[in-house]
Amino acid sequence: MNKMAMAALGIGAAYLMRNKNARDKLMKQLDSFMGGSQSGNSGSSNTSSS
Repeated sequence: MNKMAMAALGIGAAYLMRNKNARDKLMKQLDSFMGGSQSGNSGSSNTSSS
């Protein structure tokens, strides 16, 4: 089963490396899942800690 999981991860990574539209769509979904853009959150936390 572990080999199957690793193969699926490899295939998914190869697909995302070759397909920019899929990469962008995945990043948008992750941003919305995490509650916004991570770069914006890290920038505001760096400003408040400085």
